[in-house]
Amino acid sequence: MGGQTLSHRTSSCDPVAPRGETRGHLEQPQAVLPGRAHRCSPTEPFARLAAETGPITTMRVVRQTMLTVRLAAGMSMPATSMGMASDMPSAVGTQFVLVAGMWAVMMVGMMVPSATPMVVTYTDWTRRGPIRGSRVGAVASFLAGYVLVWLGFSLLAAILQVTLERAGLLTAMGATSRPALGGAVLVLAGLFQVTPWKESCLRRCRTPLGFLIAEWRDGATGAVVMGLRHGAYCLGCCWALMAVLFVVGTMHLVWMAAIAGFILAEKVVPRALRLHYAAAAVLVAWGALTLLTAGV
Repeated sequence: MGGQTLSHRTSSCDPVAPRGETRGHLEQPQAVLPGRAHRCSPTEPFARLAAETGPITTMRVVRQTMLTVRLAAGMSMPATSMGMASDMPSAVGTQFVLVAGMWAVMMVGMMVPSATPMVVTYTDWTRRGPIRGSRVGAVASFLAGYVLVWLGFSLLAAILQVTLERAGLLTAMGATSRPALGGAVLVLAGLFQVTPWKESCLRRCRTPLGFLIAEWRDGATGAVVMGLRHGAYCLGCCWALMAVLFVVGTMHLVWMAAIAGFILAEKVVPRALRLHYAAAAVLVAWGALTLLTAGV
């Protein structure tokens, strides 16, 4: 009679609010489990998703990602040929629209799957926590904010690609035509993997529950803001890997899929593996070899 007894088992990824006052209008739950209530393995959302939807979900995500990057590559082919064919302002404008569309499709296809742990955890939170308004609307708003960040990045990437193509620094496949430039990009991308900036952004991407506790905002507008902030952390973590596409080719399907797979893996594998350190070593060695071959 004196204490409250929980009648169900609660996962370590359940939406448990931190002690004290929380941001927005999120209320405290009636009971807080003892122990490591706030710990959440990055792989647990995937385990829960598999239990709810079946093992075919993972293959469906992979297949959808491949279809998206193939569509993006197909869009870039007429854009590249149009850029080479004419220097008329109308042709440049059309080329930019096609290239921007290519990058937008490519970023959505590559980056939305990597947000699965966060979206699944946020969906659980909206199901079990006191959320104002429509739960479906909240999840959609969160995802919209996340996608908006990558659409903004797509515009910047499209401007860079069209500029490099006009300067003769990219091939028809969207890869740099100057080995020295490619080597420098690889080395810089590799060095970035071991910076505190990368570590800080990756840590926030790897801990969905911790992010929600720290960044919580109520309502649809709050969900959009949280999505924007999560997208910003994800962009801060992954922008250098996207720069590698300008070395291997923005139309290279295998590299698109490989980079998307690596981004997902570094968010969900055990932290001790430190995949970004391995990526740093590979990229720096690759870049150094490219520079040596170019005679730099």
